[in-house]
Amino acid sequence: MRWIWIDRFVEFLPGRKAVAIKNVSLAEEHLHDHWEAFPIMPVSLMIEGMAQTAGILVGQARDFQEKVILAKIAKAEFTDIVVPGDQLTYQAEIETIAPEAAATRGVVLRNGQPIGQVDLMFSHIDQNLAGAKFPQENFVFTGQFTRLIAPFLEAKNG
Repeated sequence: MRWIWIDRFVEFLPGRKAVAIKNVSLAEEHLHDHWEAFPIMPVSLMIEGMAQTAGILVGQARDFQEKVILAKIAKAEFTDIVVPGDQLTYQAEIETIAPEAAATRGVVLRNGQPIGQVDLMFSHIDQNLAGAKFPQENFVFTGQFTRLIAPFLEAKNG
């Protein structure tokens, strides 16, 4: 099973910028286990939501020919908490991209107000782990992820 920490993209500019949203609901099991008396969205899962948003952006920039994995959290700062009923917005931009890696800059908004910055680095593992054997298929970008951006790519090609 793979956890998806974004609900949908609301903007997707290939190779440049992606904006995704996540509606935080008390129906989500992880909130019941994280401070039962006062459930909050764990920061680690917000970082993962940004990693999925930015990682899809980076992967699409190379037409999903590379297996892209999170290599480093360059910066992760949050100034407030997120509770059930809030909506998160992940805004990711590619700062640099090279054959081996990419760097992204991200802002996390809660109900339209900035509450965090998450800057990430991604590795194109096919380029960086010479001699390592990986499956031929792209196990990183499954149909679950690529379907999230399909409407934006169809609009661009249509």
